[in-house]
Amino acid sequence: MSRFWSDIVHRLTPYVPGEQPTLTHPVKLNTNENPYPPSPRVLDAIRRELGETADSLRRYPDPTARQLRETVANYHGLRVEQVFAGNGSDEVLALTFQALLKHDKPLLFPDVTYSFYPTYARLFEVDYRTIPLDDNFAIDVDDYTTPNGGILFPNPNAPTGRPLPLADIERLVARNTDDVVVIDEAYVDFGAESAIALIDRYPNLLVIQTVSKSRSLAGMRVGFAFGNADLIDALNRVKDSFNSYPLDRLAQVAAVAAYEDEAWFRDSCAKVIASRERLAAGLAALGFNVVPSAANLLFASHKSHDAAMLTARLREKQIFVRHFNAPRIAQHLRISVGTDAECEILLEALQNILSDRTS
Repeated sequence: MSRFWSDIVHRLTPYVPGEQPTLTHPVKLNTNENPYPPSPRVLDAIRRELGETADSLRRYPDPTARQLRETVANYHGLRVEQVFAGNGSDEVLALTFQALLKHDKPLLFPDVTYSFYPTYARLFEVDYRTIPLDDNFAIDVDDYTTPNGGILFPNPNAPTGRPLPLADIERLVARNTDDVVVIDEAYVDFGAESAIALIDRYPNLLVIQTVSKSRSLAGMRVGFAFGNADLIDALNRVKDSFNSYPLDRLAQVAAVAAYEDEAWFRDSCAKVIASRERLAAGLAALGFNVVPSAANLLFASHKSHDAAMLTARLREKQIFVRHFNAPRIAQHLRISVGTDAECEILLEALQNILSDRTS
């Protein structure tokens, strides 16, 4: 460790992203990307922005992303003052930790959840306490009754994919009115209920979304926060103390175009959902226990085969899934939903591995 590091760097355990293999044709089911391309309108919008000379690229983008925020606000029936846009939902989350979740009382989030949460808590020195999921990997909002400086969890949860009914979320928000409740909805479009509908009733609710999953724009890095204008103002104050231009011109026009093509969005989500259900059935037929999912991922364990071994054997076949060597989930695989063809390749490979065949 370098003697030039700040003290906090020595204490950090950085988030580890999913592997991005450089192979020519991997079956890449480890980073929850959408297996289908974005709307053709996205490419058209980028081409228009570049024009003949790409002259616009010499100019800074709109620091407020006004057109994008207006588009998304209209889409969700909100006011533009209730929308924040950032460089992917991870940046939005980072700003949220700094702006809204650092208090004397601990932040609460699940023990099995998005592994960036404890990373951010350590980075920004936010005191936190984890609340165990139940034995079925479900969030029980009645467990979140202790005094806190905020509550945070994904819906559907990650890496499990389990959704929480909107009624439960409202019950949680209603009884924690002195603290901010943050619902991270990265996967909500694949079958869960969004809490955006509750925003006008609860000034302590912040909802975070992304275009990375359901709108196939992980490469553009665009995320949003939706909430009371006072919460959004806090995020802007931190953003403008850190980076006034988080979203480049191409990302902004691409995200606008993605929101304008509702038919493409709905069709893409429907295909992923259908593939998820077929893949879940296929895994169950091979003896896997699959957690019910409303995301573009499945969380599964096998009663007689080690998860780390399965991950390694699949990797040998250029099939990539995610394995977390962490308490409670070390025997689970997190499998992104691919195309039907990719899912079939995965199932055939697993059948061969489980049968001790290597062909």
